[in-house]
Amino acid sequence: MERDRLTAFTDGVLAIIVTIMVLEMRPPHGVELVDLFRLWPVFLSYVLSFVYVGIYWNNHHHFFQLVRTVDGGMLWANLHLLFWLSLVPFATAWMGENHFAPTPTALYGVSLLTAALAWLLMQQVIIRGQGADSPLRHALGRDLKGKLSPLAYLAGIGLAYVDARLSGLLYAGAALMWLIPDRRVEKLLKEDAEPS
Repeated sequence: MERDRLTAFTDGVLAIIVTIMVLEMRPPHGVELVDLFRLWPVFLSYVLSFVYVGIYWNNHHHFFQLVRTVDGGMLWANLHLLFWLSLVPFATAWMGENHFAPTPTALYGVSLLTAALAWLLMQQVIIRGQGADSPLRHALGRDLKGKLSPLAYLAGIGLAYVDARLSGLLYAGAALMWLIPDRRVEKLLKEDAEPS
């Protein structure tokens, strides 16, 4: 089947996830700027999660440019990814509302870790479906960022009980690593489009 339905569905789910996250941000009960400032943990957790959802959306868009058709395995792997991403708003709200307390911060890391593992699984399902000459495998190469991210989340989960700020730095650092433009897929698409 064509990939367009899968990507359209994914776009819709990710849009709903972002909407849920922003709706969790309640205005302060007071009318002074200090009342607004007290919400900084909620806002900060929202920004971090918004960036992560954006990273997944961006990379999903790039990956599926290399996929001409999808099979049942890809559909299920994509749903698996969306399931874990759909839990990010809950983890975001709990962490923000509790000012980055250890357990909510660790759970936030678990939500990032499970989404990252689901992403790696989806990646492998696509590569297996494409066969030996997989364009995605060629584009990914060693995929250092994909391997480092789960390790950062694992470390963040453990460090949440030592100092949650260290967890936050690891989570933000992993996001920053992904914000650096990754041109692997675009480069491959450009090479394929150039006449021989």
